[in-house]
Amino acid sequence: KYMMCVLSLSLCASPANAQIVHSGAACNVKDDNISERIYTIKEGDTLVLQCIVKGHPRPQVRWTKTAGSASDKFQETSIYNETLRIEGIQRVQGGRYYCKAENGVGVAAIKSIRVDVQYLDTPVLTVHQTISDVRGSYYQEKTVFLRCTVNSNPPARFIWKRGSMLIEQSKDNGVDIYEPLYTQGETKVLKLKNLRPKDFADYTCQVSVRNVCNIEDKSVTFKLTNATTPPMIRLSVNDTVVVDPGQDVVLTCEVIAGFPLPTVTWSRYPGPLPLSAQLRGATLILRAVTPADAGFYNCTAVNNVGNPARKNINLVVRTMSNLTFQITPDSNKDSETIQMGRDLKLSCHVDATPQDKVNYTWYKNGAPVFNSDNLILLRSDPDMAPGTSSLEIVDMKFRDLATYSCVANFPGSRVPELRVDVNISQNSVSPPMLSVPNGGQVVSVREGGNTELVCLVEGKPRPPILWSRTEKDLLMPSGVTTVETPDGRLRLKNVSRDMMGVYRCQTAQYNGLNIKRREAQVQLNVQYAPIVSPVFEDRRSRNYQMVTLRCTVLRSNPPRLTDIRWYRNGELIRMPMPDMKETPELKFKLEPTNNGSYECRVSNSAGTSTCTFNVSAKPYNAEFYFDTPNPVRILKGNNYSYNLQWTQKEPKATDLIIGYWINVRKVKYSHTSTIDLKGKEPESGVLISHTISDLRIPLSYEVRLAPITTYSTGDYISRIIQYSEPYTYPRPSDHVCGFEDDRICGFSQDRSDVFDWTRQNHLTQNPKRSANTGPETDRSGTKEGYYMYIEASRPRVQGDKARLLSPLFNVTSVRGPKGSGRIGYCVAFYYHMKGKHIGTLNVLLRVRSIASVDTVVWTKSGHQGPDWKKAFFDISPSGPFQIVFEGIRGPSFEGDIAIDDVSITLGKCKSLIIICARSSSSIILFTSHFPPSCLPLTSHNTPLPPPY
Repeated sequence: KYMMCVLSLSLCASPANAQIVHSGAACNVKDDNISERIYTIKEGDTLVLQCIVKGHPRPQVRWTKTAGSASDKFQETSIYNETLRIEGIQRVQGGRYYCKAENGVGVAAIKSIRVDVQYLDTPVLTVHQTISDVRGSYYQEKTVFLRCTVNSNPPARFIWKRGSMLIEQSKDNGVDIYEPLYTQGETKVLKLKNLRPKDFADYTCQVSVRNVCNIEDKSVTFKLTNATTPPMIRLSVNDTVVVDPGQDVVLTCEVIAGFPLPTVTWSRYPGPLPLSAQLRGATLILRAVTPADAGFYNCTAVNNVGNPARKNINLVVRTMSNLTFQITPDSNKDSETIQMGRDLKLSCHVDATPQDKVNYTWYKNGAPVFNSDNLILLRSDPDMAPGTSSLEIVDMKFRDLATYSCVANFPGSRVPELRVDVNISQNSVSPPMLSVPNGGQVVSVREGGNTELVCLVEGKPRPPILWSRTEKDLLMPSGVTTVETPDGRLRLKNVSRDMMGVYRCQTAQYNGLNIKRREAQVQLNVQYAPIVSPVFEDRRSRNYQMVTLRCTVLRSNPPRLTDIRWYRNGELIRMPMPDMKETPELKFKLEPTNNGSYECRVSNSAGTSTCTFNVSAKPYNAEFYFDTPNPVRILKGNNYSYNLQWTQKEPKATDLIIGYWINVRKVKYSHTSTIDLKGKEPESGVLISHTISDLRIPLSYEVRLAPITTYSTGDYISRIIQYSEPYTYPRPSDHVCGFEDDRICGFSQDRSDVFDWTRQNHLTQNPKRSANTGPETDRSGTKEGYYMYIEASRPRVQGDKARLLSPLFNVTSVRGPKGSGRIGYCVAFYYHMKGKHIGTLNVLLRVRSIASVDTVVWTKSGHQGPDWKKAFFDISPSGPFQIVFEGIRGPSFEGDIAIDDVSITLGKCKSLIIICARSSSSIILFTSHFPPSCLPLTSHNTPLPPPY
């Protein structure tokens, strides 16, 4: 609903208004008692919900779902689009969907619809038997339960049959049909009491949802005989199997009972079966096993009688690595040196699987060591980590000074043994000493650079150094808690400010003396250029008023500033030396001669950062009113008029706006006039209206609009207007998408790619962007015009892909006129590929059917020059389709690719024929583009206009 305002030719800006319409394979649509619409759909069909919105500025639409987001594909974000489309909807996607529309005026508009997904699975029939002895051995009573279970929505109806005859409980005392407790209608049980000869027959469980959504009935049949028995299995190996790497393993699960013949399956935990696994009936073959193949293997036999039979096998693959040693001086005396007459312990540990099967052998000067009065062997040292072997030397004598060797192996295994030698002598063992070199306590490095932190260690044997962060819960730059360095040097590359802090270096207690750890600290100081705000600001003001520009330094390291300079249009503004401790500030009176770009460059010893201000007395741009449907009125004959509506952004920010320039143009036609406001001032949020007449059906027109003040004219904004009939689905039209609206014409980012396309114009470009790459302006050459591009700078790497998807065009008729084949469409766009590292731009046709199929229909790679170039080609899709723009990053950062002015029109592309005269004796025809060194001619020797 819109409210009328006092101003003539104006409408109030209206709040968002939303309603949900639906399409697709609807089974049923109804309203419940709380006035909410329920939309019923069959599982596997396509759900299409549309949110029809009104209001100005154009509302942003967001789809959400009660228990998460609206589609499995968008689990981390909501869907921002008028149309919600879910191909092959699944039962878990049922629920309440909300369409929320916001435009900043009034409260948001919210509509909801409940989606009920209908389905019916094939039922599962299982058989259970009980036998009870009554009065000794006089007779036996045998009872059989046939249990039928199904998943469905709505709840299914069950029918039992014996052969082809319907089983009715009231007509047969030998049967009982009931629903178990707590099954919520998913299960029905047929009980055969005191089994009779006629009960041995075929039983059918038939389920039905009464043809809801055209879902057919499902059924399952089981043949009951006097031989029906549950499965039993046995394994060909023990419950635990230990093998060497590279061996073949054969696991057989033998069925020893069960009728009908059970089906045997194999599974593994954790993870799936190895890719190299081979299944031959009930036998599982693993070729050349690796440690990654270890785990629990499960054999399951099922014949739907009784409970499944299961057996588990634990497959262990032997591994051995990382053999370390420790030297422990007399721990009772808290000693850190080897002394004669005291005890000494040597420990040896290897990481192995299985750990308890490792065999340790000790040698002294090459001879095996056996237990004696002063040499004691410990198979598993209780003072060490599990699986550690130790050799204790009691009351050490000079004869005990020797080279001791520890050898670890698996007895009888092909896994190679590991060995470590420890030399024990008066000169070979001394406590470690840890120190930081002079000047190395604080290490400073610029962000993005490389550095190393150094802790020097001395001692025999010299232990490795372990590095960690002193701040709690902080990880090392590599993402782990500790990093081992054999030489005590921690090398850091591409240093960032989040790596700043204090690092701890410690001596490891292995491969050296097992004594109190030595410890030191090194502080990493990361220097970076000042972080300033704002990076860019568009400042508008009235003429002859004072303007104050401030560049706030948020953070800086080092914090001391070394230089502050102001520039206007690239030229230095000479002014007194500013105070480096205060916020940089520039004050001046705005005049017609000093409009322009102002920069404040703030420096410290690490670098320079810039605040950029675009200061102008020009008015802000107008903002077109985008609403649904287009405000079109048909006139007599083949004409129509268009009610153009817009609002003026911040009309009070600059000098009084007295009118607008309006330019209406089509091919070979352009008309510019003024719109006189007749003394009425634009108001914030109030629509201004102007009727454009004498437009021809079905032509499209580009309308350009710019505000006028007493002193200046604002920048033009542009939109395409067209005559169109209302329609439900998007369809190809003559509309050219220049990406001027932040909704980018319904285009969307592909969630499965590596990174996204970016929308920007000249004014929003990063002033520090890579030189010699990317366009300066959009295809039309205006600073305000937008385009889409891929940013090739870090963190992008070669081969990263970004995909931009057009709206889905629902082609209901895939055939043209009789004998003409499929309907053709023309895809046209402009591309910009400047830079020595340009990668590839692909255009793909994505046709939707049972599965989406992508086909490359246009491609271009490498540097294509500094200008925008036009491309166009024909397509003939076989069904609903999308156009996909795929940008692939090249080998380095000078590889930005941009696109603009995309159109998808009905019919084949029309080429422009150009007559090119190279000499008096030759005439050559070209289409669409002018070749180099070629002068296009007409019959009047007048150059033809370039293709628009």
